[in-house]
Amino acid sequence: MRIPLSRSSTRNAATRTVDAAARRGSLAVALLLATLAAGCTQESQNQFGRAVQNWTGTNGVLDVMTGDKVYMRFIKIDKLSTAMATSGKRAVARPYRFGYGVHDRNLNYRVDPGEQKVYFEVSDYSTPYVFYENDTE
Repeated sequence: MRIPLSRSSTRNAATRTVDAAARRGSLAVALLLATLAAGCTQESQNQFGRAVQNWTGTNGVLDVMTGDKVYMRFIKIDKLSTAMATSGKRAVARPYRFGYGVHDRNLNYRVDPGEQKVYFEVSDYSTPYVFYENDTE
């Protein structure tokens, strides 16, 4: 004996089928990502970590220190990156950071006439520096 189904129970069954298919699809994507992550070498994972460590923003400030005083300041930095070796089989992080910013000669956090955007590098070994976001603007 067949029991007739109402429209709402048919609709609910269809919704359950779609939900189950969506869950299976999400599970398949999660398994694929886990498999790809497991297949990455340690070096690839390290490179990804260094890429995440690079700072990207819109208004960074880098103060180069000498003792307890600011010796040089760069403002309006969009990105501060870790240098990578370009030769050899593997890209290796170099011991310095680089970027582009305005050389703030009078240390007033403003771009004044004559102050230009320049390329700069700071050593991780010998240059004491402080990098931060300028939230005053």
